[in-house]
Amino acid sequence: MFLFRDKAAMVERRDALAGRDWPIVVPGQHFVLGTPIAPPFPGGFEQLVVGMGCFWGAERIFWKAPGVYTTAVGYAGGYTPNPTYEEACSGRTGHAEVVLAAFDPSETGLEEMLRLFWEGHDPTQGMRQGNDMGTQYRSVILWQDEAQRAAVERSRELYQRELSGAGHGEITTELAQAGPFYYAEDYHQQYLAKNPSGYCGIGGTGVSCPVGLTTSA
Repeated sequence: MFLFRDKAAMVERRDALAGRDWPIVVPGQHFVLGTPIAPPFPGGFEQLVVGMGCFWGAERIFWKAPGVYTTAVGYAGGYTPNPTYEEACSGRTGHAEVVLAAFDPSETGLEEMLRLFWEGHDPTQGMRQGNDMGTQYRSVILWQDEAQRAAVERSRELYQRELSGAGHGEITTELAQAGPFYYAEDYHQQYLAKNPSGYCGIGGTGVSCPVGLTTSA
C-alpha cells in the first residue's frame, strides 16, 4: 500500500508518519552568504516561507536576491515532526519542500519577495511542478502574521488577473499560517551552489509580476 498510494493526494493526519523528537543537525553558516541559516536572525528582519516545487532551485532564487540575509530549505505545512527527505518524498508526511528566506525590509520589501515567488514557478499546477509529481512539490505560501497574510492574499488576487490575461489557468497555491519549519539535511542546503550542474526542475510562466503588485488597484 505504501508503494502504490496516490502521491498527488494529501495524506490524512491519522495516516501520517510518526517522525521523531530530535531535529536534523544543520550547518552553522550559509554556504554562499556566510550567515547563520537558523535563528535568531537580526532584529527587524522578516521571514517568508514558500514552496515552489523542488527546493534546490527555489532556494537559489532567493539567496541571489538583494536584501536577503539568509536562506534554508526544509519541510513544512504537514504533520510529521522532523521528517527526513525520504519521508517527505513518500507523500506520507503532508509536508511541502519549502524555502525559508530571512530578509531586511529596509533593503527589499515583501512585494519584491512575492514577485520572486510568483515569477519563479508555475503556481497553477496543483500537486506538481514540471516533471516533479507529488504533494511535496505543491505551490504554497506560509504566512507569518496577519499583515503578511493580507499582502499575500492581495498579491495572489492580482497575479491571477495577470495570469488570466495571458491565458493561464487558476492559481492553486496553498495559503496557510506558518507552523513548524523543519530543516532539511545538510546536503540539501544551498545544493546548487555545491553542485552547480545539479537538477533544477522549476520554471515560471513568463508572466510578469511587477513590484508593488500587492498594493495596486
